[in-house]
Amino acid sequence: MVNSNSNSNRDRIKTKQCKSYSRNNVTSFSGLECRNPKINRFFRQAVCGLAIMAGAFDDDDAEQTVSIQEYLKDVEEQELEADLVLGGDEGKECTYNKGYMKRQAIFSCLTCTPNGNAGLCTACSLSCHDGHEILELWTKRNFRCDCGNSKFGEFFCKLFPNKDVENVENLYNHNFKGSYCTCGRPYPDPDAEEQVEMIQCCVCEDWFHEEHIGLESSDEIPRDEEGEPLYEDFICGACSDVCSFLILYPQAIWVGERQHGATVNTSKDKDVVEDIPSACGSGLVENDASHISPEKIHAPASAKSESVPDGLPLGENSRKDMDSSQCTIASPHTTCVIGVDLVVDYPKLEKKPLFLSKNWRDALCRCERCSEFYKQKSIDFLLDREDSIVEYEKMGKQKREEKLQQQEGAELNLFNNLGHVEKIEILNGIADIKDELRTFLESFDSSKPITSDDVHQVFENLAKKRRRVQLSDDLHKYCVAEV
Repeated sequence: MVNSNSNSNRDRIKTKQCKSYSRNNVTSFSGLECRNPKINRFFRQAVCGLAIMAGAFDDDDAEQTVSIQEYLKDVEEQELEADLVLGGDEGKECTYNKGYMKRQAIFSCLTCTPNGNAGLCTACSLSCHDGHEILELWTKRNFRCDCGNSKFGEFFCKLFPNKDVENVENLYNHNFKGSYCTCGRPYPDPDAEEQVEMIQCCVCEDWFHEEHIGLESSDEIPRDEEGEPLYEDFICGACSDVCSFLILYPQAIWVGERQHGATVNTSKDKDVVEDIPSACGSGLVENDASHISPEKIHAPASAKSESVPDGLPLGENSRKDMDSSQCTIASPHTTCVIGVDLVVDYPKLEKKPLFLSKNWRDALCRCERCSEFYKQKSIDFLLDREDSIVEYEKMGKQKREEKLQQQEGAELNLFNNLGHVEKIEILNGIADIKDELRTFLESFDSSKPITSDDVHQVFENLAKKRRRVQLSDDLHKYCVAEV
């Protein structure tokens, strides 16, 4: 799947693969661990890379060759993508106490709720539903964790059991049952020879195959030469109806071209001017590369209209008429930038997918009547910058950077605060790993690739050595105690 806000065409629905592999596989080499939990933390991190590497070479279909640099880069990219999807959530605490969050990663458990009428936060998907059939839904807006409420019968949340019977403001769609797009197919699709990318609508938050969004060809989707999306948000054909008012805004908010010119009726004897001041005070919306010819629009019945020639982009009229387009019923502090009372009537737009440019939300009118219209149509979230995936990912990236800095400082402080014996044990553990790797590399045929069996053998040798050392220490303590 690919979110319309993403700068990558890779699958964005990822869990924290590195951390999951570390948790599930390093424990199988428990013979490597010592009994001091502080030392274990360092030791487990040291061997974590080798454990994940073992999985990197597992492929039943063909052998893979990967360099250390490529592997480490791939791990870092996967961790970053996971943090962007999870918004920096470590999955340690249920988010129920935070109420209806503006945006968070949500999961559905088909084992507990096969009807797809409940959603879980990251922590509950890991702690309460481990081993269940879990669907990763990427992110949802204004959602509160359902884990353990009335929809789960006798099942209670392990992290926060005292929850309301139901979260009445939560919204659910067929994604929670594992179905996506207008075709209702699952993702990944077991019947598809190749998994094709999907685009998420920023309004209904459903995912769509490119060939099912209503365009004659996927080549009409605005992309650069490298295939990266040029748009920030995508609105599906079904949601374009409630968002038809967007056609009243200048071409700067659009990306790409429309396929059909049309006759446009405008209110108050003029169109919206090209330069719309940002409602957030961030300046004008600019996108000179974007040109959009308008679709056929049916003007509000209450508006005085004037025909605009075919192919003329909206917002090309002179700025001198700006004052005449101001909404007379706007709040005293904000004038309407589109000149139409959307509450009374709003333009109708042919149902087609819409592609919006960067920062298009900043251009939305925030006058009293327009704001009332957004609330009536339940799309007032469009005014919230933090609702956008761009801001959500920016927050996740910031949390990741802060977390890495904290970890570096905490680990250094922890090591410095350890006693002399504990430091020696850590250094000896690191030395054991280096010695085992050196022995392996010296005896290995450099013309052959390293396989998963080779990596597992390194772990097995390390585990045997640890067990011998531990046995020797225990025997020494026993002898001392007997004397």
